[in-house]
Amino acid sequence: MGLAEKARKPGCLSEKSRVTDMKISDAQIQVILRSQAAATIEQLTETATDADDELINNVTQAVMAMPDREEMIESLRAQIAAGTYAPTSSEIAEAMIRRAIADRVR
Repeated sequence: MGLAEKARKPGCLSEKSRVTDMKISDAQIQVILRSQAAATIEQLTETATDADDELINNVTQAVMAMPDREEMIESLRAQIAAGTYAPTSSEIAEAMIRRAIADRVR
């Protein structure tokens, strides 16, 4: 009996099914990442000090002061339509780096 014909023990998966059964979908990965993020936020909240609370408040205020994404997008669309949008090479490089980092986090 050759290797390909070798009988498997009862309950043992074939090589092919073992490989396909072990795949994790993107949706499953997203669920895992969300649960880890929620657990991390919960841990940080439980162990937060007064200095942490102040930092959180400062960051929250800074974020709230930022222009809304929709307003920013509309402004960029208007600049592109008018032909006045001209990002610098540094701005393009920074956007590419941010995108690469965001893609790795997903």
